[in-house]
Amino acid sequence: MKLTVIMGLLTLCSFPGAAPANVTFEPSLLSWMSWQQLNDTNSNPDVNLDTLGMIRRAGYPAEAHVITTEDGYLLSLHRIPGGNNSRPVLMLHAFLCTSADWVLLGKDKALAYQLADQGYDVWLGNYRGNTYSRAHIFLSPSDLKFWDFSFHEMGIYDLPAMITFITNMTSQPLHAYIGHSMGTTGFYIMASERPEMVQMVKMMINFAPGVFVNNVKSPILNYIAPFWKEIKMIVRLFFHDEFLPQSDFLRFLAKYACDQNLAERKLCADFIFAVCGFDREQFDYTLLPVILSHDPAGSSSKTAEHYLQGTQSGKFRKYDYGRVKNLLIYNSPEPPDYNLANITIPIALFYATGDWLIDTVDVKRLYRILPNVVDIYEVPWPKFNHVDFVWAKDAPKLVYERVLKLINAENPNNITYLCNPSQ
Repeated sequence: MKLTVIMGLLTLCSFPGAAPANVTFEPSLLSWMSWQQLNDTNSNPDVNLDTLGMIRRAGYPAEAHVITTEDGYLLSLHRIPGGNNSRPVLMLHAFLCTSADWVLLGKDKALAYQLADQGYDVWLGNYRGNTYSRAHIFLSPSDLKFWDFSFHEMGIYDLPAMITFITNMTSQPLHAYIGHSMGTTGFYIMASERPEMVQMVKMMINFAPGVFVNNVKSPILNYIAPFWKEIKMIVRLFFHDEFLPQSDFLRFLAKYACDQNLAERKLCADFIFAVCGFDREQFDYTLLPVILSHDPAGSSSKTAEHYLQGTQSGKFRKYDYGRVKNLLIYNSPEPPDYNLANITIPIALFYATGDWLIDTVDVKRLYRILPNVVDIYEVPWPKFNHVDFVWAKDAPKLVYERVLKLINAENPNNITYLCNPSQ
């Protein structure tokens, strides 16, 4: 019963302010933990490390660069530098995640490390609003205006700033762009709204492309959708429109409520599965405390609402402000669709049948619109879910081997033999 309550609080307590800095926990809360548990030195040290710390602990060099977007947001770019003239690859995370997700699997398994081992110059981006990009040149995160963005702004401001910085630093175009979920959403918006930026990228690889989302299967998301107006009001009133950031209390729960025994880890993991799809076989339960010490990493409630609008409309289009404001902003009662048909960059689509957030039907719909899909690949594991692309034990075998084959190809346009439209 106690752990069930704790799991129910995991989401609520991820808001800053849910547990003030000077909070003191009652003895009854701590009674179920022994002194030895509170001073456990055998836990994974990555729990207490940021992205750069995890990279360096794995034995790789690491750099951090702070860049400024055209609208004033300060974004952190993390880098595993390659050698001279090594080809740059940019990787962008999913909603409520960070650059850390690309290295959580650890040395020899995480895709960022595999790319570094093959000599690539690996860049790990962080969208506005997450743990590493929670700053602005004059706005404070306590201001409502700071959180007045969705993935639209990530596509027209964040990605262009990252790509421009990397190409200027390396004096060459991106050899590949790899996006997971929202990491792909931003790219398609950039390609639609700022097509000149796509000329700086040779190839795009999608993990669970977050474009069409009207076939979401997650029972949790489908349950809370009708109550979004009330949720949004609470988030605005108490949390300035900031949605599910990391907090000290969440990290406390991650360490002491989900890291004492396998039963607790399984219960905590089931909460994630209920959102993303159930795949217990591919989940490394020893990684759970590390995952929860980094995710959720925060974004804006407007971003969540923009996705929710997509589930309701069945379209990939700009944010819907309502008829009156749409007429003022778009000169149309409905927001305009993003144009996908003119995106000619070579694109690979990776999807999974066990993904409860990005459905197979929606991926194939995207495939039929894009003019230059060089690979469409269904992960050959029926339970493979949304987060398995970055967390699954067998992701190196099931996904990354194929990714490396694509990236290592001299000319992506000549690898269409990998594509299987009948899937």
